[in-house]
Amino acid sequence: RILAAARRPGRLVVVAENHTCIGGLGEGVASLLMREGVTPVFRQIALPDEFLDAGALPTLHDRYGVSTAEVVRRIREWTSK
Repeated sequence: RILAAARRPGRLVVVAENHTCIGGLGEGVASLLMREGVTPVFRQIALPDEFLDAGALPTLHDRYGVSTAEVVRRIREWTSK
């Protein structure tokens, strides 16, 4: 069902994860889409592939762009174009 929905014209597939952009869910989803020949617009929101600061999760989510507010802002930006 997910692949069928992703095949529909004009679809935007966004994977947001609290993991690095390398080796995470986003790469798995992108790989599946490619193997199945599904080509929606694809965006990934994830932590950078680098050593990250330690701290309280809300602070880190804000710092690295994975807070709820930032995810909403980015999706709105992508869908308004």
